[in-house]
Formats: sequence, C-alpha cells, structure tokens
Amino acid sequence: MAPISIRAVLISESVDPRCRAILEENGIRVTEKTSMKKDELIAEIKDYDGLVVRSATKVTADVISAANNLKIIGRAGTGVDNVDVDAATKKGIIVMNTPSGNTISAAELTCALLMSLSRNVPQATMSMKQGNWDRKKFMGAELFGKVLGIVGLGRIGKEVASRMQSFGMKTIGYDPITPPEVSASWGVEQMSLEQLWPQCDYITVHTPLMPSTVGLLNDETFAKCKKGVKVVNCARGGIIDEAALLRALESGQCGGAGLDVFVEEPPKDRSLVDHPNVISCPHLGASTKEAQARCGEDIALQIVDMVKGKKLVGAVNAQVLASTFSQESHQLIKLGEAVGAVLQSCSASKKPFSRVQITTQGDCMKACTGYMTSAVLVGLLDQDSGCCPNFINVLNLAKDTGITVNQTHCVSDGAADGVCKVEIVANGCSFKASGSVQGGVPVLLELSDSVFRQPIALTGNLLFFKASASPQLLSSVAGLLAAEGVQIQSFSAPADGTGDLWFCVGVSSLLRDLSALKPLVKDAAQLSI
Repeated sequence: MAPISIRAVLISESVDPRCRAILEENGIRVTEKTSMKKDELIAEIKDYDGLVVRSATKVTADVISAANNLKIIGRAGTGVDNVDVDAATKKGIIVMNTPSGNTISAAELTCALLMSLSRNVPQATMSMKQGNWDRKKFMGAELFGKVLGIVGLGRIGKEVASRMQSFGMKTIGYDPITPPEVSASWGVEQMSLEQLWPQCDYITVHTPLMPSTVGLLNDETFAKCKKGVKVVNCARGGIIDEAALLRALESGQCGGAGLDVFVEEPPKDRSLVDHPNVISCPHLGASTKEAQARCGEDIALQIVDMVKGKKLVGAVNAQVLASTFSQESHQLIKLGEAVGAVLQSCSASKKPFSRVQITTQGDCMKACTGYMTSAVLVGLLDQDSGCCPNFINVLNLAKDTGITVNQTHCVSDGAADGVCKVEIVANGCSFKASGSVQGGVPVLLELSDSVFRQPIALTGNLLFFKASASPQLLSSVAGLLAAEGVQIQSFSAPADGTGDLWFCVGVSSLLRDLSALKPLVKDAAQLSI
C-alpha cells in the first residue's frame, strides 16, 4: 500500500491551537474556516486531503461526494455521529476519532450530574437566587449504598465506575464487548440488561449511538426499573427515548434525569429541559480546556503518525490498516497487490469476476490474512472500478460488484512457507496464482498450474503468454518483440513442459498491441508493476 499523503488540511471548527501547530510543524498546510454552511463546505472541501471537525460540522454524503482529494476525516472527539461513515468508506476515505481525548471530562460530568440528582443542587441554587430558603423542598438522598447501573463499559464507563465507587456505590453494568472478568477487575459486576434494570437506583449510559442502542431506555425498560430510578445521559441523544423519559418522569417511575445530550441540539421541544426533575446541560461532556487540548493534539498527532507510516490509531472504518505499518507488512502488501494484478491481467477477457479465494500458508502469514485479502483485491480491481480501490473501500467494492470473497489460512505443507495463494473465478473460468516474498522481493511461484522453474520477480514490465512448449517458441516470440522494438530482459518457463502452459518474459516496455502475438500463442497478458 502506498503511503498516505496529506498535504493540506481544512479545520472547520474551533479546535485547540496545538492541532494546527503540530500539523504545520510536519509540513502540512492548514486552513481554518469555522461556521461554514453546508454549501460553503461543499465548495471548499475539494481543495483538501484532510478535514478536521468536532461535532457541529455535518460531513454528509453530499460533502463527501464533493471531496475528490479527501483521504481522511478526523473527528477531534469521541464518536463519529456527525460523519457519514458508509459514504466515506465507499469513497476510500479514512474516518478517525480521538477515542480517549475526552474520557476524563465526560466521566467527571457524569459524576457531577449523578451527585446533583441526588442532592437537587441546581434546583436549590436557582431557588436561592430567587430569594428563597426552602430546605424541606430539596430533601435529597445519599449515594452511599445505592446501586449504579452502567450501560457501556468502555473507557468512560470504567472511569465513572471508579469515581462513584469512592462514594460507596455498588456498580453493576452491561457491555457486549468488554469481558466480564475485565470489568470485574475494576469493581463492576456484569449482567444482562434484563437483570440490570430492576436493581438500579441510578442508571448512566455510555454507549455509541447505533441501531441497537437507539431507545435503549424506553417505556418497556422504564417499567422494569425501580420506581423513582434516576438516569443520566452524557453519551448521545437518542439512547434514552425522550418521549418515554418524559412519560416516566410524569408518572414518577423516573425520579429525575441528568441530560447533557439530546436528539435535536439545541432542542426545540423544551418539555424535558423545563421539567422540574431534569437537570440539563448544552452538550458539555467534552467542554473542558483539558479535553479540547487533548482532542486537538491527539487528532493532529494521529494524522502525522499515519502519514509518517508509524502507526494508525482511532480509525473507525480502516482497522485492517492498523497492522500494515511494519516493513514486513509492506513487502507482503506489495506481493498481494502484484498477484492480484497478474490475475486481473490474465483474466481480462473472461470478466466479470464472481469469486475470489485467498489462502495464506505458513506461520509467518498467520497474522496477515486480513490485509493480504485487501491487498489482493486492490490489485485485482484496480483497473475495473470507477472508484480507485484502496484498503478502506475494496471489500465494499467487491461486495457491490457481486464478488464472493473467501479467506483462509493453513499451516505450511513443508514444501512452502509464507505463501499467498489466490484463485479467482471469472465467467465460469478459474485462474490461480501463488507467490511469496524472497530476499525482500515479491515473486510469482505459479500461474494456473504452471509452476515456474525460477520464481518471477514481480517488478517492472512483464509479458505473460500461454502456449505449448516448443524449441522455436522463445526465438519466435523474441523475433516478434524485436520487430516491435521491445527488448527481452528475462525469461521464465514452467518446470513441466507438457500441454498449454504460461510463460513470462520481462521486457523493456509493454507492447502497443497484444494481438501481434496471436499467431504464436493462445493467450497473452501484460502489465507494469
């Protein structure tokens, strides 16, 4: 995979000055234009390789469609709700966030809302400002000994748990990803949601907003909770069904809510904001000087590390890239792309492709099956797609064009270790190739049952042709190439000399017209690697 070049970045919202400074220190041109309307962003984005946003900029499919040079969208914060990740993925654009930048700030605000709910602090403050002294009205409750249910046990959920345990709260939780033994090590007993709802005095949510979490707290789940349960949402608007929450507040099933986020921001429907048992904030979870400095610095450093080929952190749609930053992986990626390109060239007359099988073989290839699959597909689809295939979009492109992709790994058979084998089916015809890396160079070992005597270095201009072996074959091909002004630089023949076999010639330049070979061979293909 070629290094990702980021020369110009647009920052569309106010971020910490360190973000711009870090990018510019590393040779990246930065333009800051905040408060742009959608049409202004669409007109502006075409000139940039990178876009840095917070939460206000809506990076829609229309914006992405206009971004012809865009390679990365960086969200200086947690989550990417304001980015159309699917549209970005299809266009081969990396979407990145800063997963830990605002962890502490969001956790602290959650704890502040839990404490304020227990002691009615905001309501008492407003009453005092109005000249009242009403102690009975604001009777509260201790947090000590109460049960806190934490839905979502990632970074923020973990930090909330540790802080509220210091108040003597019992912390229970639910998370489909974090192993129960891990959360138990920091004092959270995991259980199903059905078990969790009836036990909680307080519930706080810390999940992403996705189809499975929309309306996680609704009429049905509120009915399963203790009467008077108090809830907090500092994650994303919509995780708690706002209409159901209002009904639960009115009935007393919910005793209070602390809300930092809403489905619509700012909310036009003020029913929840104005409810006496609701404490609300204007999405302040990441609004601390420390969080903003951390997120701005993190997104800039993550972009720089990626461009320099050091590592990839925070990519939400390009996880396969994270393991491609070693020298060994670069060589294997070149191998995969080259093998895919050879098969693409040799099967050109038989398209479309219907199936691709990639098999990695040997212990040294065990960890690279994922990115080898993407590499092969990039080489295979490079000339076929209206959208330039890369590691971010190639699996989607294959799926959209009806190609079934299978990948497997097997142990070495003793004869070959560190081998990538690929079989494609195009219009009912099967084509196979296998290759490896030898001496740091990708080589082709076999092409459709033609096993070469010497591995073919997959570099330069290569001419493949299929013919029956004969003493006159090479001299005839050489004469034709000479007549076309093309010099032979290498020649590779298969070990078995019977039947129709594939041969390879390294040439000084590609033929202008492959049909010139028709009188001599049964099939021919050429490519430059």
